[in-house]
Amino acid sequence: MFGTIGLPELLLIFLIVLIIFGAGKLPQLGKGIGEGIRNFRGALKGNEPPKGDAPKGDDDSKGR
Repeated sequence: MFGTIGLPELLLIFLIVLIIFGAGKLPQLGKGIGEGIRNFRGALKGNEPPKGDAPKGDDDSKGR
């Protein structure tokens, strides 16, 4: 019943997304999706600290 998604289907999906979000929002949308996938994979592994939390001992700006 459902076949594989080919080039015409992908182009149609891309065209619909382009119409809905506009060309200016596509890079932001792609970045958000990529970060979400990375966070999901990191949560599945369970051994990676979140990117926003830097180790406290690695701050080079102290003492300058």
